[in-house]
Amino acid sequence: MEKIIRIAVQKSGRLSEDSLKLIKECGIKFYNGTGKLKSTSTNFPIEFLFLRDDDIPGYVSDGVADLGIVGENELVEKNKEVETLKKLGFSKCRLSLAIPKGEKYPGIDYFEGKNIATSYPKILGGYLQKKNINAEIHEISGSVEIAPSIGLAEGICDIVSSGSTLMMNGLKEVEEIFNSEAVLIANKDLADWKKEIVEKLLFRINAVQKGKSNKYVLLNAPNESLDKIISLIPGMRSPTILPLAQKGWSSVHSVISEDQFWENIEELRTAGAEGILVVPIEKMVI
Repeated sequence: MEKIIRIAVQKSGRLSEDSLKLIKECGIKFYNGTGKLKSTSTNFPIEFLFLRDDDIPGYVSDGVADLGIVGENELVEKNKEVETLKKLGFSKCRLSLAIPKGEKYPGIDYFEGKNIATSYPKILGGYLQKKNINAEIHEISGSVEIAPSIGLAEGICDIVSSGSTLMMNGLKEVEEIFNSEAVLIANKDLADWKKEIVEKLLFRINAVQKGKSNKYVLLNAPNESLDKIISLIPGMRSPTILPLAQKGWSSVHSVISEDQFWENIEELRTAGAEGILVVPIEKMVI
């Protein structure tokens, strides 16, 4: 029997799209047609289970799946015994308190003695306890935004990305209580052979993420400015310096983080750098 691991991924939605994009960028091939709930890769020892996001922590904890990609909000809310292997940097959002936009908001004390509707009672309860606020939490599984307009609650606690859904329902965000992004989780009792496959997967994910956060920079510079320019774009070990056909000039090649490049762009130009090219990196192995 072929040794493969199972990974649980959300079956639809933004988190699903971002998760599958990352997996494909890792060079892992699979078919996930409409309505398909299970798929096996053709070139990597991994099987995919397409599930509801709130079921993923439980499947991983129970060992039905070895790995899972899930939002931190669901991971914390479900409170299952799993290991968090890596934050993945996508599907970022926040869990926030919101009230009708016509209401004045003096601060968190607004919620004292009031009713709050949410799909995240554990996270919300912990936050209110920390703030010493006594409020009644009404757990509902969906359409949280409608609660104030039908008289169920004076406020809500829900996931916010852009805030447009709140606005459309006549609500305004007043307190940010939890920040979330996608994480890779694992069962705590993986066999050694499964851990070896997981390490191979992590190696690929790290290479993709490193590539995204770094850029390949090429520029031309007068030789008398090389020391200054090298100090601004030091690279992984050191830049590559190649002489140009024009005497007294060189081409400088380096790999640096995108943030570092933008911080130093004006100094590079002041030092005499010309023809600066910034090229995306697909994958980066260090």
